[in-house]
Order: sequence, then C-alpha cells, then structure tokens
Amino acid sequence: MTHRLKKEGNYNYIEAGEGTPIIVLHGLMGGLSNFDSVINFFSKKGYQVIIPELPIYAMSLLKTNVKSFATYLNEFIKFKGFDNVILLGNSLGGHIGLYHTKLYTEKVKALIITGSSGLYESAMGGGYTKRSDYEVIKKKAQEVFYDPKIATKEIVDEVYATVNDRNKLIKTLAIAKSAIRHNMAKDLPKMYTPTCIIWGKNDNVTPPEVAEEFHELLPDSDLFWIDKCGHAAMMEHPDEFNIIMEKWLTKRGF
Repeated sequence: MTHRLKKEGNYNYIEAGEGTPIIVLHGLMGGLSNFDSVINFFSKKGYQVIIPELPIYAMSLLKTNVKSFATYLNEFIKFKGFDNVILLGNSLGGHIGLYHTKLYTEKVKALIITGSSGLYESAMGGGYTKRSDYEVIKKKAQEVFYDPKIATKEIVDEVYATVNDRNKLIKTLAIAKSAIRHNMAKDLPKMYTPTCIIWGKNDNVTPPEVAEEFHELLPDSDLFWIDKCGHAAMMEHPDEFNIIMEKWLTKRGF
C-alpha cells in the first residue's frame, strides 16, 4: 500500500487528492492495496479518493450483513462531512455500494461496480472445506484472476490466514448468506443513479452474464468489458480500468 492508513474516530481509511469524493469499497477478501492504481490515478485528476476499511470481521455476528455495512458506510460519509459522493465497489464492495445507494439515494451521485455481488452469489464464501490445505486455497485465489500470477504469495497467505481463523470463517459464511438474502434483482429497476459497470470478460466468480443482467436491470447504466480479465479488473488491468472509469466520469459530467 502506497498511502498511510489514517485512524480517526471509529474509522480506518486512506485518502489522497482533492476534489469530488470517490469512496472505494473493497471486497470480502480484498485489501485496500488492491486499489493502489485507482487512488494514485484519480487523486491527480481532481478527485479526493477515500478507501475505508470496512468492518467485515469487526461487527457482531448479528450485524455481519450487507445492510449493516451499507449503514456503516453512510455513517462514514456523514463523519467525513460529504453531501454527495461517487461510490466504486468491487465484489462485496459493489453490493454494499448498491445497497447503500438504495437506502440513501440522495447521497450518491454516481456508482461504479466491478465484479459485484448482488445478483449471483453461488461462488461466495463456499468451497472452504479443505481450508487447511494451502495448495487448495492457492488454487481458489488464482481462480479469481485470468492471470494466476496476480495471486501473489502475499495474497494467498492472507486468504489462507482468513479462512483458517474460525471467527473470520464464520463471518465469511454469514456474509455469503446475507448476500443471497439481500439479492437486488427487484430493487435495481427502481434505482436511477448513473452506474458504470466495468467487468472482466473472463470473470469466474461473477460471470459475464451477471454484468449483462445488472446492465439490463439498472435504468441508467453503461457496461464496459475488459478482455483477458477476471474478477478484480482494477488489479489485473489497472490502466485500462482507470481510463474507462475516467472517460465515463467525464462524459457524465462528474
């Protein structure tokens, strides 16, 4: 991670740049560093980029769900004194962004989702029966990407540690159930927030048809594909991801 973590109140976050706030929402096993290229690029383009650490494993089991994380995000936005923000979310972070936008529409001027959950959750939180087998976890981590080399030893080690921590594993499974419970298919047609959908053509976790369904259901959305790309486009093709997002923000006047 190229930026220092700030600790203020109940929040840990990194931020850089000045201008329109972009709040970045990480995934279930995604670190803040996954968005290094986003913060480095957009903080020099007239945006204030903020990446909060979501309390995925810090809340009580009863509050370990998509709705609670969306409420937490709203409290963070109020804490920072923002009236109107752009949200960018990957995987679970996309789902939290969508759910937050449903609850607090007036707070969100635009939404960018990539590999988002919210419609299709079958791959989320499952397959950890052999969690003590490092090679099995390594293979699962590699399957997230088109190019398995993106799953560095550091990333694999982090996933391995998470799934072998009993408390974290229980919460991971609780989040997976919550993601299914908070399916957004019925909500999306009523959500008119401008939405940019950036998707890897080779995403195995949330396959391309999920992106097409998001695009179909969201009334004001644009869909962009990145070839030879898996579930985390901003990591696997950072330059292409940033260019797509910047062009869309410019075109939409954000």
